[in-house]
Amino acid sequence: MAVEEQVSVSEISLTDRAASELQSMLVDNDKSEAALRVWVAGGGCSGLSYGMALDENPPEEGDKVLVDRGIKIYVDELSLRYMVGSVVDYVDDVLGGGFKVENPKAVKSCGCGSSFSTEDEAMAGLDTRAGGGCGSCGCK
Repeated sequence: MAVEEQVSVSEISLTDRAASELQSMLVDNDKSEAALRVWVAGGGCSGLSYGMALDENPPEEGDKVLVDRGIKIYVDELSLRYMVGSVVDYVDDVLGGGFKVENPKAVKSCGCGSSFSTEDEAMAGLDTRAGGGCGSCGCK
């Protein structure tokens, strides 16, 4: 069973803007009890990619449940390994607004910031062969 705890700087946190946008999304979609689920998967033009979704289900076995600015964050142990110290932000650009992960463990990332690589990715067993080169994660 996952244990809920307050987030620390060594784990995943939200900027004020990201927390505000998430809170608005939860209210607007009548999902006030949902959590932000974040994960890392093999793929994207840099080897690994981020995923995020609102999750209305209880945490899964092995999930870490973090709380920052009143928002619950679910993350599995393997993903957390690649995201320790990351900050989820909400940014506006020419294509509109969206969430972006600032990850201190990333040594390389694509232009859009949704794909990255770390120095130790070969050790974790994530299949990074799915990387399709430039453009596979939406980065042009």
